[in-house]
Amino acid sequence: MINEPLKFKPILKEKIWGGKKLNELLNKKSNKNNVGESWEISNVEGNVSIVSEGAYKGKSLSEIIKKYKSKLVGYKVYKKFGDKFPLLIKFIDANFFLSIQLHPNDKLAKKKHNSFGKTEMWYVMQADEKASLIIGFNKKVDVDIYKKHLKEKTLLDILNTEIVKKGDVFFIPTGRIHAIGAGVLLAEIQQTSDITYRIYDWERKDNEGSYRELHTKDALEALDFDVDSNYKTDYNAVTNKVTALIKNPFFTTNIIIVDGLIKVNHNNKDSFVIYMCVSGNVIFANNNFKIELNFGETLLIPNSLNKFTISSVMKSELLEIYID
Repeated sequence: MINEPLKFKPILKEKIWGGKKLNELLNKKSNKNNVGESWEISNVEGNVSIVSEGAYKGKSLSEIIKKYKSKLVGYKVYKKFGDKFPLLIKFIDANFFLSIQLHPNDKLAKKKHNSFGKTEMWYVMQADEKASLIIGFNKKVDVDIYKKHLKEKTLLDILNTEIVKKGDVFFIPTGRIHAIGAGVLLAEIQQTSDITYRIYDWERKDNEGSYRELHTKDALEALDFDVDSNYKTDYNAVTNKVTALIKNPFFTTNIIIVDGLIKVNHNNKDSFVIYMCVSGNVIFANNNFKIELNFGETLLIPNSLNKFTISSVMKSELLEIYID
Protein backbone atom coordinates (compact mmCIF):
# COMPACT_ATOMS: atom_id res chain seq x y z
CA MET A 1 0.00 0.00 0.00
CA ILE A 2 1.22 3.48 -0.88
CA ASN A 3 -0.63 5.81 1.48
CA GLU A 4 0.54 9.34 0.79
CA PRO A 5 0.47 11.68 -2.22
CA LEU A 6 3.67 12.28 -4.17
CA LYS A 7 5.32 15.59 -5.00
CA PHE A 8 8.16 15.61 -7.50
CA LYS A 9 11.12 17.85 -8.22
CA PRO A 10 10.38 19.95 -11.32
CA ILE A 11 12.55 19.20 -14.35
CA LEU A 12 13.29 22.62 -15.82
CA LYS A 13 13.98 23.03 -19.54
CA GLU A 14 15.72 25.97 -21.15
CA LYS A 15 14.09 26.90 -24.45
CA ILE A 16 14.90 29.40 -27.17
CA TRP A 17 11.42 30.87 -26.57
CA GLY A 18 11.38 30.58 -22.75
CA GLY A 19 11.04 33.38 -20.19
CA LYS A 20 11.09 34.14 -16.47
CA LYS A 21 7.52 33.47 -15.27
CA LEU A 22 8.18 29.91 -14.12
CA ASN A 23 10.71 31.35 -11.69
CA GLU A 24 9.02 34.62 -10.80
CA LEU A 25 5.36 33.50 -10.68
CA LEU A 26 5.52 29.75 -10.02
CA ASN A 27 8.63 29.78 -7.80
CA LYS A 28 10.56 27.31 -9.96
CA LYS A 29 14.01 28.30 -8.73
CA SER A 30 16.69 28.08 -11.39
CA ASN A 31 19.95 29.69 -12.43
CA LYS A 32 19.11 28.91 -16.05
CA ASN A 33 18.03 31.59 -18.49
CA ASN A 34 14.91 31.35 -20.66
CA VAL A 35 13.27 28.49 -18.78
CA GLY A 36 10.34 27.52 -20.98
CA GLU A 37 9.06 24.30 -19.41
CA SER A 38 8.72 22.73 -15.99
CA TRP A 39 8.13 19.00 -16.36
CA GLU A 40 6.11 18.28 -13.22
CA ILE A 41 5.47 14.55 -13.65
CA SER A 42 7.46 12.69 -16.27
CA ASN A 43 8.46 9.17 -17.10
CA VAL A 44 10.10 10.13 -20.40
CA GLU A 45 13.42 8.30 -20.76
CA GLY A 46 16.23 10.52 -19.48
CA ASN A 47 13.72 12.81 -17.77
CA VAL A 48 12.17 10.69 -15.02
CA SER A 49 10.66 12.58 -12.07
CA ILE A 50 12.14 12.22 -8.56
CA VAL A 51 10.02 12.51 -5.40
CA SER A 52 10.88 15.74 -3.55
CA GLU A 53 9.55 15.09 -0.04
CA GLY A 54 7.89 12.59 2.30
CA ALA A 55 8.47 8.88 2.84
CA TYR A 56 9.46 8.30 -0.80
CA LYS A 57 11.85 11.24 -1.12
CA GLY A 58 14.62 10.50 -3.61
CA LYS A 59 12.74 7.64 -5.31
CA SER A 60 12.05 7.90 -9.02
CA LEU A 61 8.61 7.59 -10.57
CA SER A 62 9.88 4.51 -12.42
CA GLU A 63 10.95 2.82 -9.18
CA ILE A 64 7.62 3.53 -7.53
CA ILE A 65 5.58 2.21 -10.47
CA LYS A 66 7.64 -1.00 -10.57
CA LYS A 67 7.14 -1.54 -6.84
CA TYR A 68 3.48 -0.60 -6.43
CA LYS A 69 2.09 -1.23 -9.92
CA SER A 70 -1.73 -0.97 -9.94
CA LYS A 71 -1.76 0.37 -6.37
CA LEU A 72 -0.17 3.50 -7.82
CA VAL A 73 -1.72 3.83 -11.27
CA GLY A 74 -4.85 1.64 -11.21
CA TYR A 75 -5.52 -1.88 -12.47
CA LYS A 76 -6.73 -0.93 -15.97
CA VAL A 77 -3.96 1.62 -16.43
CA TYR A 78 -1.27 -0.85 -15.36
CA LYS A 79 -2.70 -3.57 -17.58
CA LYS A 80 -2.50 -1.23 -20.58
CA PHE A 81 0.75 0.65 -19.90
CA GLY A 82 2.72 -1.58 -17.53
CA ASP A 83 5.64 0.27 -15.95
CA LYS A 84 5.28 3.24 -18.33
CA PHE A 85 3.50 6.21 -16.78
CA PRO A 86 1.01 7.35 -19.47
CA LEU A 87 0.96 11.13 -18.95
CA LEU A 88 3.45 13.99 -19.07
CA ILE A 89 2.47 17.03 -16.98
CA LYS A 90 4.02 20.46 -17.62
CA PHE A 91 3.88 24.17 -16.96
CA ILE A 92 4.97 26.25 -19.97
CA ASP A 93 6.06 29.89 -20.20
CA ALA A 94 6.38 31.40 -23.67
CA ASN A 95 8.34 34.65 -23.90
CA PHE A 96 8.33 34.31 -27.69
CA PHE A 97 6.14 32.25 -30.00
CA LEU A 98 6.88 28.54 -30.02
CA SER A 99 7.32 26.92 -33.40
CA ILE A 100 4.19 26.17 -35.39
CA GLN A 101 3.90 22.43 -34.91
CA LEU A 102 1.75 19.32 -34.57
CA HIS A 103 2.03 15.81 -33.16
CA PRO A 104 1.45 12.31 -34.59
CA ASN A 105 -1.17 9.84 -33.38
CA ASP A 106 -0.33 6.56 -31.65
CA LYS A 107 -0.21 4.52 -34.85
CA LEU A 108 2.14 6.87 -36.70
CA ALA A 109 4.31 7.53 -33.63
CA LYS A 110 4.69 3.81 -33.02
CA LYS A 111 5.64 3.19 -36.64
CA LYS A 112 8.14 6.05 -36.96
CA HIS A 113 9.47 6.52 -33.41
CA ASN A 114 8.37 3.52 -31.31
CA SER A 115 6.58 6.05 -29.12
CA PHE A 116 3.11 7.02 -27.99
CA GLY A 117 1.38 9.75 -29.94
CA LYS A 118 0.77 13.12 -28.34
CA THR A 119 -2.77 14.22 -27.62
CA GLU A 120 -2.68 17.24 -25.30
CA MET A 121 -4.59 20.15 -23.77
CA TRP A 122 -3.82 23.63 -22.45
CA TYR A 123 -5.18 25.58 -19.50
CA VAL A 124 -4.14 29.25 -19.58
CA MET A 125 -2.93 30.34 -16.12
CA GLN A 126 -1.86 33.87 -17.00
CA ALA A 127 -1.64 35.91 -20.18
CA ASP A 128 -0.20 39.31 -20.93
CA GLU A 129 -2.45 41.85 -22.60
CA LYS A 130 -3.30 40.77 -26.16
CA ALA A 131 -1.24 37.57 -25.81
CA SER A 132 -2.36 34.93 -28.28
CA LEU A 133 -1.87 31.40 -29.49
CA ILE A 134 -2.39 29.54 -32.74
CA ILE A 135 -4.70 26.56 -32.97
CA GLY A 136 -6.13 24.95 -36.11
CA PHE A 137 -6.98 26.40 -39.51
CA ASN A 138 -9.20 29.46 -39.98
CA LYS A 139 -10.75 28.09 -43.19
CA LYS A 140 -10.90 24.92 -45.22
CA VAL A 141 -7.66 24.25 -47.07
CA ASP A 142 -6.26 21.30 -48.97
CA VAL A 143 -2.74 19.92 -49.29
CA ASP A 144 -1.86 22.15 -52.26
CA ILE A 145 -3.03 25.35 -50.57
CA TYR A 146 -1.18 24.40 -47.41
CA LYS A 147 2.05 23.68 -49.32
CA LYS A 148 1.77 26.99 -51.19
CA HIS A 149 1.46 29.01 -47.98
CA LEU A 150 4.25 27.05 -46.36
CA LYS A 151 6.57 27.69 -49.31
CA GLU A 152 5.70 31.41 -49.44
CA LYS A 153 5.98 31.75 -45.64
CA THR A 154 2.39 33.00 -45.41
CA LEU A 155 1.14 30.17 -43.23
CA LEU A 156 -0.39 32.62 -40.74
CA ASP A 157 -2.93 33.65 -43.39
CA ILE A 158 -4.69 30.29 -43.06
CA LEU A 159 -4.22 29.65 -39.32
CA ASN A 160 -6.60 30.47 -36.48
CA THR A 161 -5.24 32.91 -33.89
CA GLU A 162 -6.90 33.30 -30.48
CA ILE A 163 -6.39 36.17 -28.03
CA VAL A 164 -6.33 34.40 -24.65
CA LYS A 165 -6.98 35.11 -20.99
CA LYS A 166 -6.71 33.23 -17.70
CA GLY A 167 -9.00 30.19 -17.59
CA ASP A 168 -9.11 29.54 -21.33
CA VAL A 169 -8.97 25.84 -22.23
CA PHE A 170 -7.92 24.30 -25.55
CA PHE A 171 -7.91 20.65 -26.59
CA ILE A 172 -5.26 19.64 -29.12
CA PRO A 173 -5.88 16.24 -30.71
CA THR A 174 -3.10 14.67 -32.73
CA GLY A 175 -2.62 16.30 -36.12
CA ARG A 176 -3.98 19.70 -35.08
CA ILE A 177 -1.61 22.54 -35.95
CA HIS A 178 -0.78 24.84 -33.00
CA ALA A 179 1.69 27.20 -31.31
CA ILE A 180 1.76 28.92 -27.91
CA GLY A 181 2.26 32.66 -28.23
CA ALA A 182 4.45 35.19 -26.43
CA GLY A 183 3.20 36.21 -22.99
CA VAL A 184 1.24 33.01 -22.28
CA LEU A 185 1.76 30.89 -19.15
CA LEU A 186 -0.15 27.63 -19.17
CA ALA A 187 -0.56 24.12 -17.81
CA GLU A 188 -0.19 21.33 -20.35
CA ILE A 189 -1.50 17.79 -19.98
CA GLN A 190 -0.39 15.29 -22.61
CA GLN A 191 0.38 11.70 -23.41
CA THR A 192 3.88 10.58 -22.46
CA SER A 193 5.63 11.53 -25.67
CA ASP A 194 8.24 14.04 -26.74
CA ILE A 195 7.52 13.75 -30.47
CA THR A 196 6.94 17.11 -32.16
CA TYR A 197 6.79 17.87 -35.89
CA ARG A 198 8.00 21.44 -36.34
CA ILE A 199 6.51 23.15 -39.41
CA TYR A 200 7.65 26.76 -39.15
CA ASP A 201 10.02 28.41 -36.65
CA TRP A 202 9.81 32.12 -37.47
CA GLU A 203 13.19 32.13 -39.28
CA ARG A 204 15.00 32.29 -35.93
CA LYS A 205 18.34 30.75 -35.04
CA ASP A 206 19.39 28.89 -31.92
CA ASN A 207 22.27 29.86 -29.61
CA GLU A 208 24.76 28.29 -32.02
CA GLY A 209 23.44 30.40 -34.90
CA SER A 210 21.70 27.48 -36.60
CA TYR A 211 18.09 27.11 -37.71
CA ARG A 212 16.21 24.43 -35.80
CA GLU A 213 15.21 21.34 -37.77
CA LEU A 214 11.85 21.38 -39.52
CA HIS A 215 9.82 18.21 -40.08
CA THR A 216 7.89 19.17 -43.20
CA LYS A 217 7.42 15.68 -44.65
CA ASP A 218 6.50 13.99 -41.36
CA ALA A 219 4.10 16.81 -40.51
CA LEU A 220 2.26 16.48 -43.80
CA GLU A 221 1.71 12.80 -43.11
CA ALA A 222 0.19 13.60 -39.70
CA LEU A 223 -1.64 16.86 -40.42
CA ASP A 224 -5.38 17.13 -39.74
CA PHE A 225 -7.07 19.60 -42.11
CA ASP A 226 -10.41 19.65 -40.25
CA VAL A 227 -11.72 23.11 -39.32
CA ASP A 228 -13.67 23.80 -36.11
CA SER A 229 -16.06 26.69 -35.59
CA ASN A 230 -14.81 27.04 -32.01
CA TYR A 231 -11.44 25.70 -30.85
CA LYS A 232 -11.87 26.86 -27.25
CA THR A 233 -13.54 24.59 -24.68
CA ASP A 234 -16.57 26.23 -23.07
CA TYR A 235 -17.33 25.50 -19.42
CA ASN A 236 -18.99 27.04 -16.38
CA ALA A 237 -17.17 26.21 -13.15
CA VAL A 238 -19.12 26.14 -9.89
CA THR A 239 -17.33 26.64 -6.55
CA ASN A 240 -16.64 23.43 -4.60
CA LYS A 241 -17.96 21.29 -7.45
CA VAL A 242 -16.12 19.21 -10.04
CA THR A 243 -16.54 20.76 -13.50
CA ALA A 244 -15.65 18.70 -16.59
CA LEU A 245 -13.23 20.24 -19.09
CA ILE A 246 -11.80 17.54 -21.36
CA LYS A 247 -12.60 13.84 -21.67
CA ASN A 248 -10.90 11.53 -24.17
CA PRO A 249 -9.38 8.02 -24.15
CA PHE A 250 -6.00 9.37 -23.05
CA PHE A 251 -6.99 11.54 -20.07
CA THR A 252 -9.89 13.24 -18.33
CA THR A 253 -9.40 16.75 -16.95
CA ASN A 254 -11.73 18.62 -14.60
CA ILE A 255 -11.48 21.93 -12.79
CA ILE A 256 -12.34 22.45 -9.12
CA ILE A 257 -12.71 25.89 -7.53
CA VAL A 258 -12.00 25.32 -3.83
CA ASP A 259 -13.34 27.75 -1.23
CA GLY A 260 -13.43 26.22 2.26
CA LEU A 261 -13.37 22.43 2.59
CA ILE A 262 -14.52 19.67 0.25
CA LYS A 263 -14.53 15.92 0.79
CA VAL A 264 -13.12 13.75 -1.99
CA ASN A 265 -13.88 10.08 -2.64
CA HIS A 266 -12.20 8.38 -5.61
CA ASN A 267 -13.52 4.87 -4.93
CA ASN A 268 -15.22 4.88 -8.35
CA LYS A 269 -11.94 5.50 -10.20
CA ASP A 270 -9.45 2.88 -11.31
CA SER A 271 -6.65 5.39 -11.86
CA PHE A 272 -4.11 7.65 -10.25
CA VAL A 273 -5.32 11.26 -9.92
CA ILE A 274 -3.13 14.32 -10.53
CA TYR A 275 -3.84 17.78 -9.15
CA MET A 276 -2.26 20.94 -10.55
CA CYS A 277 -2.74 24.11 -8.51
CA VAL A 278 -3.46 26.82 -11.08
CA SER A 279 -4.57 29.52 -8.62
CA GLY A 280 -4.18 30.12 -4.87
CA ASN A 281 -3.11 27.32 -2.54
CA VAL A 282 -4.82 24.32 -0.93
CA ILE A 283 -4.24 21.62 1.69
CA PHE A 284 -4.78 17.90 1.05
CA ALA A 285 -5.32 15.87 4.21
CA ASN A 286 -6.61 12.68 5.83
CA ASN A 287 -5.65 10.74 8.97
CA ASN A 288 -2.26 9.82 7.50
CA PHE A 289 -1.05 12.99 5.79
CA LYS A 290 -1.34 16.74 5.40
CA ILE A 291 0.24 18.32 2.33
CA GLU A 292 0.09 21.91 1.11
CA LEU A 293 -0.12 22.52 -2.62
CA ASN A 294 0.78 26.02 -3.74
CA PHE A 295 0.20 27.88 -6.99
CA GLY A 296 2.29 26.20 -9.67
CA GLU A 297 2.71 22.88 -7.82
CA THR A 298 1.55 19.40 -8.79
CA LEU A 299 0.50 16.37 -6.74
CA LEU A 300 0.09 12.70 -7.70
CA ILE A 301 -2.55 10.80 -5.72
CA PRO A 302 -2.02 7.00 -5.85
CA ASN A 303 -4.94 4.82 -6.90
CA SER A 304 -4.88 3.15 -3.45
CA LEU A 305 -5.53 6.49 -1.72
CA ASN A 306 -9.23 7.14 -2.22
CA LYS A 307 -10.50 9.44 0.53
CA PHE A 308 -9.20 12.81 1.68
CA THR A 309 -10.19 16.45 2.02
CA ILE A 310 -9.11 19.51 0.07
CA SER A 311 -9.33 22.86 1.84
CA SER A 312 -8.40 26.46 1.18
CA VAL A 313 -8.71 29.72 3.11
CA MET A 314 -8.81 31.59 -0.19
CA LYS A 315 -10.60 30.82 -3.44
CA SER A 316 -8.21 28.48 -5.26
CA GLU A 317 -8.33 26.46 -8.48
CA LEU A 318 -7.19 22.92 -9.22
CA LEU A 319 -6.98 20.90 -12.38
CA GLU A 320 -7.89 17.26 -11.68
CA ILE A 321 -6.51 14.72 -14.14
CA TYR A 322 -6.95 10.94 -14.41
CA ILE A 323 -7.58 8.17 -16.92
CA ASP A 324 -11.14 6.88 -17.24
